[in-house]
Amino acid sequence: MSRVYLDHNATTPLRLEARAAMVEAMELVGNPSSVHAEGRAAKAFLEKCRARLARALGAEGAEIVFTASATEAAALALHGRGIRGAAVEHDAVGAWVSDDLAVDGAGRVSVENPLESTLQLANSETGVIQTLPDAIAVSDMTQALGKVEVNFLSSGAMAAIFSAHKLGGPKGVGALVMARGIDLDPVLKGGGQEMGRRAGTENLIGIAGFAAAAEAAVADVAAGRWDEIAHLRDLLEKAIADAGNLTISVGKDAPRLPNTACFATPGWKGETQVMQMDLKGFAVSAGSACSSGKMRASGVLRAMGFDEATAAGAIRVSLGLETTKDEVMRFADCWRAALQKHQARAA
Repeated sequence: MSRVYLDHNATTPLRLEARAAMVEAMELVGNPSSVHAEGRAAKAFLEKCRARLARALGAEGAEIVFTASATEAAALALHGRGIRGAAVEHDAVGAWVSDDLAVDGAGRVSVENPLESTLQLANSETGVIQTLPDAIAVSDMTQALGKVEVNFLSSGAMAAIFSAHKLGGPKGVGALVMARGIDLDPVLKGGGQEMGRRAGTENLIGIAGFAAAAEAAVADVAAGRWDEIAHLRDLLEKAIADAGNLTISVGKDAPRLPNTACFATPGWKGETQVMQMDLKGFAVSAGSACSSGKMRASGVLRAMGFDEATAAGAIRVSLGLETTKDEVMRFADCWRAALQKHQARAA
């Protein structure tokens, strides 16, 4: 039986629209910074992609800086600013901010001073969606784009972080979107590309795929394609709950991404569950892909008030638009069988 991919929050399959745009970009010879005809053609294509992405993000009139990843975009937005954050932020953001903002048991964050704070729009592990206060300094919108409606200008954020490969674009390209007039000190200095904010020749092929993927992903949200996926997520959580054990569905008391289920079983290591499911043909994770394998309890769940044993027993199942009911229920059956064996060994 073929493998079932249920780790879409880690990365997504490349969309056909993105692939086609990337092939088109491969035909361009010039460097966007060159002044000859080939360079001008590449520059025009780059700016066409920038405008296309801006429309998809609801960011027309804002400034978009292309980066090599959301991690780099976070560094550009946050380094040296003394910004406050919460322990539920992705490590790429957490590396640059404090973690003293309060988090409740549902994963919701309280922000006292938006202009000096960062707040993610959606959590990669639990799927919990935050309500952004007006004028929040920076928001990581990486997981939300392409799954729920995202509009940068109406969000009230001063800056936002995005990544292509979370929505069907290629790996290795991200973006920082900023309201006009924001002055940031560049992390990468040199040639002065990207309005002097990010030196280095732009990844034209990746950027083309990013713009096309974002456009298609936003159209999917508008068409309501994620509604059925939310239904499948709910069926999965019911099947897990019906197993009649101590497993906890995390984040159910707050608005969540339609595709994300996080559940924790105290005493049964998340890494063990991931390996057992992998051997059975299912790809899931024990948290953010960037922190998996570190053999530690989820910092997100600990921030939400869960104890060490529960936080260490969490796994994340993240569905995609092509995920089927049969795949979800087969996973649930396989997981419940593994749970029974774990309980028998522990008895």
